Amino acid sequence: MTWLRWMWLLILLLVLLVLGWVLFGGSHRPTSTGASKVTAATLRDPALITRGEYLTTAGDCAGCHTAQGGAAYAGGRSLATPFGNIPVPNITPDRETGLGEWSFEDFWQALHAGKGRHGELLYPAFSYTSYTKVHHDDALAIFAYLQSLPPVHQAPAASTLSFPYSVRKSLAAWRALYFREGVFQPDPAQSPQWNRGAYLVQGLGHCNECHGARDSLGGTAQDAHLAGGQIPVQNWYAPDLSTRQNGGLQGWSEQDIVDLLKTGQSAKGAAFGPMAAVVAGSTQHMTDEDLHAIAGYLHSLPPRPPTPAEPSPFNAGTMVEQGEKVYAQHCAECHRKDGSGVPGVYPPLDGNSSVTEPSGINAIRMVLLGGFAPATKANPRPYSMPPYAQQLNDRDVSAVVSYIRRGWTNQASAVRPEDVSTYRQTPID
Repeated sequence: MTWLRWMWLLILLLVLLVLGWVLFGGSHRPTSTGASKVTAATLRDPALITRGEYLTTAGDCAGCHTAQGGAAYAGGRSLATPFGNIPVPNITPDRETGLGEWSFEDFWQALHAGKGRHGELLYPAFSYTSYTKVHHDDALAIFAYLQSLPPVHQAPAASTLSFPYSVRKSLAAWRALYFREGVFQPDPAQSPQWNRGAYLVQGLGHCNECHGARDSLGGTAQDAHLAGGQIPVQNWYAPDLSTRQNGGLQGWSEQDIVDLLKTGQSAKGAAFGPMAAVVAGSTQHMTDEDLHAIAGYLHSLPPRPPTPAEPSPFNAGTMVEQGEKVYAQHCAECHRKDGSGVPGVYPPLDGNSSVTEPSGINAIRMVLLGGFAPATKANPRPYSMPPYAQQLNDRDVSAVVSYIRRGWTNQASAVRPEDVSTYRQTPID
């Protein structure tokens, strides 16, 4: 049946490609309006630039637009997707390889409408599906800050997207399915703090881009906002962000969320994997007011339906017994026999959303690769967890992960040795 599913997927892709080509074949027409309505003096306003720096940091733009060891915002890296690698552009004001020739109107079109300077459709690896909600004035501040940076001459790497994904015009059909253009509209029934939190989470923070499940075409479901999902290619699971019944953060207080975003650690868990980079580069620099607004908004997310228990296809009981022995030997000294951890030092495993998330990926990779919390101003020297990839075989890892996922108050499913083998071979992003 696998070949049949792939055949139908190929047919669907071809239909979408033809539809996009027919309906939007002229999408590459230049749309830049020439002279900008925003003056150079406006873009040099120190207050606007300072505000733009804060917003750019809150949006974690450097997280994608800065290569490891490279100049800030100069691109130079590629984002891996299931469809091939997409080069990240240079957004410094270099005239040849960056935004030096861009007007604010060009920038607004990219951020709000997902279209490039000449009207070309942008790949949604650039999260315009969320950035469309950013207010016009905030976009202007961000542009002013980017234009204030020293220009860096760095051309993007080549794309490795495969056909038909390499044909930009086919994106028109994708956009019809998954993209709704529109600035964030405050809810008059909610408080200003709630609306600020919703604006940051839905727009600039683009949280659903990781914390939402993606289908085979790379789109996120409209009716499952922040409900958790596996990050494609990176193979980490971004948990559901609801704090209510059956939510991924069930039992987290607003202060727990603020602590995690500010310091990288909280009484409920610590930031590891991709989230550690977000805390280090973005959220730790946000104001307490904005962090509390985010936490308040997340606390308003609805409860989730219970996940039906899946029958174990193997003898999980025997594996969990073996896992208890591995845990006692390698884990209990730090995380304690009852999984409670040490507050402010070693995160708890009992009730930890990274442990109990549906796939088991996070716990597997943490055991294999170790855990490295971000160094933040409030916690400059965090404790880390050593990797056990060289000490434990696949069966031992699956046993100890199954034990902690099913131990204490945790009720997550066990994991197979084959799962461990798969993620042991997954490269670090």
